[in-house]
Amino acid sequence: MTKHFVLETRAEPEDDPLAGAVQAVEELRTGFTEFRTGAEQQLAGLAEIRTQLADLETRMNRPGNGGGNGTGEISLERRAFGNFLRSGREALDVEEVRALIVGDDVKGGYLAPAEFQAEVIRGIVEISPIRQAVRVGSTGAGSVVLPKLTGRPTASWVGEDEQRDETTMTFGQLEIPVHELACFIDVSTRLLEDSAINVESEIASELSQEFALKEGAAFSNGDGSKKPLGIQRANIKPVLNGHAANVNADKLIGLMYDLPQQYRNIGSWMMNGTTLGIIRTLKDANGNYLWQPSIQAGQPSTLLGRPVIEDPEMPNIGTAGAEPIIYGDFNRGYRIYDRVGMSIMRDPFTQATRGLVRFHARRRVGGGPVLTEALRKLKMAAA
Repeated sequence: MTKHFVLETRAEPEDDPLAGAVQAVEELRTGFTEFRTGAEQQLAGLAEIRTQLADLETRMNRPGNGGGNGTGEISLERRAFGNFLRSGREALDVEEVRALIVGDDVKGGYLAPAEFQAEVIRGIVEISPIRQAVRVGSTGAGSVVLPKLTGRPTASWVGEDEQRDETTMTFGQLEIPVHELACFIDVSTRLLEDSAINVESEIASELSQEFALKEGAAFSNGDGSKKPLGIQRANIKPVLNGHAANVNADKLIGLMYDLPQQYRNIGSWMMNGTTLGIIRTLKDANGNYLWQPSIQAGQPSTLLGRPVIEDPEMPNIGTAGAEPIIYGDFNRGYRIYDRVGMSIMRDPFTQATRGLVRFHARRRVGGGPVLTEALRKLKMAAA
């Protein structure tokens, strides 16, 4: 009798499809767990960053914390200057005194930080009409010397083998001196003691208004003595109005087109509010107003298609011989230069009996006409 033996074999786990599926599921479960753990860690990190940003915003919005060093912390110089404005030098610690000494001004007081100066200049630009129209630069010198073209190249027709004459340009120099402007403002002791008030912003706002009014008057009508030479004092070619009291609409068009094309197409009008009120009533032969109101927010109203700058220092129309309107490219015709540096001196004694602290501020600025051929003015005269 013969016996038959059957050898039974089992598939290895790696050859079993079911076992492979189970292993794949386990791997997916492990990977998902790791992913969820990583995601939770990232969310926790984002929450921490969000908390830090909120804390930073809170600190930056506190009074007196404008400006900084790029890390959210107020710079030592700015902190020292703010404490100096509030309490004077006596209340500063050693590090703050050293920070102020670095900016010590030779005529007394301390040089204001760059952020404070920028805030004052920004306020001046918002108030001063001239600054909004002309080119403004900065300098560290007592005057600015600009090249001025005094002779133009000349060309000539020549034959095939004739001698060519030399063609050259000649230049002169135009100097714009930088003058000193000083003012003072009084701030109550109570206001300085109130921690809820941003003293730097308050003082910057007041200084902006004081400087802007004085500068604007000088840039418009200054005589050049200890102050800038104003644009009204420049040697600008006049166009006669044809009448001593009433504005001639045709002469406004003539004034505009008396300018060379490169200046005319980018020019602006400048006049005071009284003149502007009269100009708005002028009409052409078809009864259309020469003045066109702005049809888009942020865009200026126009006269003959060009924007109008309102300068309260310009003269009125009714005076015979007055020159109440200027038209042209002010950006090329006039320059303003701010000298780097503004000093502030704190005086707690002069007005102490009135409960006030007086702040003396001084800055240096220059201005003057540089290209009068880019401008024309209307003169109220019959002939």
